[in-house]
Amino acid sequence: MTKLIQTVKDWQAVRNQLKEHSIGLVPTMGNLHKGHESLALRSKAENQTTVLSIFINPTQFDDPQDFKNYPQTLQQDLKIAENLGIDWIFAPQPEELYPDKYQYQVIETYLSQILCGKYRPGHFTGVLTIVLKLFLLIKPTATYFGEKDFQQLQLVKGMIRAFFLDINLVACPTIRDANGLALSSRNQRLSKEEYQLALEFPKLLALPLTNQEIAKQLTRLGLHVDYIEEYQGRRLGAVRLGKVRLIDNFLISTP
Repeated sequence: MTKLIQTVKDWQAVRNQLKEHSIGLVPTMGNLHKGHESLALRSKAENQTTVLSIFINPTQFDDPQDFKNYPQTLQQDLKIAENLGIDWIFAPQPEELYPDKYQYQVIETYLSQILCGKYRPGHFTGVLTIVLKLFLLIKPTATYFGEKDFQQLQLVKGMIRAFFLDINLVACPTIRDANGLALSSRNQRLSKEEYQLALEFPKLLALPLTNQEIAKQLTRLGLHVDYIEEYQGRRLGAVRLGKVRLIDNFLISTP
């Protein structure tokens, strides 16, 4: 049976009982989908205990409206976790994780400033700060992140190295819907017309075209392109459709 914990104090009491258990942590902002499920199942297969955190982190939203509109589906998420056999859900309120009112922050000075960081100032500072807090509270053996958020994945990996954290970061493949769109909680905010346009994003991103040509074609279709760039052997992109921002990436095929 999945157990729900909503305060730091209660979780610390539980953690003291787990002692030497291998613990897998799956950090999420809720509104769980098949992508989250794949991370949770990988954790279950590799650890004695799996903790799935659900926290809509206010400090990583550069757009207040995006934060306001982010879906909150805790009861639905609990049912999904129960069906998956997750051991613990940690779902605290902001005041539990920010008793300092965000006076203390984790700041990375290079990778967080390019790609998505260029268009979302402060976003990755919020991400790294909350992830470090979760690491210190949950004390996981391993943590599971999807490759769809490739820049985030690299930043968390770098933070683990920088602070000598004894945590194994497991990168998991991007999960896509039947039409090839990378799963995201924001996808449900797309209209039918926007969804059809969104499908062109991964199709073009995966083609052997130049970054500039991909950006031009997406713009012609009516998508607003933040960037199409290459980084660490991948082509990464971010586009906007109405009020919805989508990101994706593909390995660059070599001859």
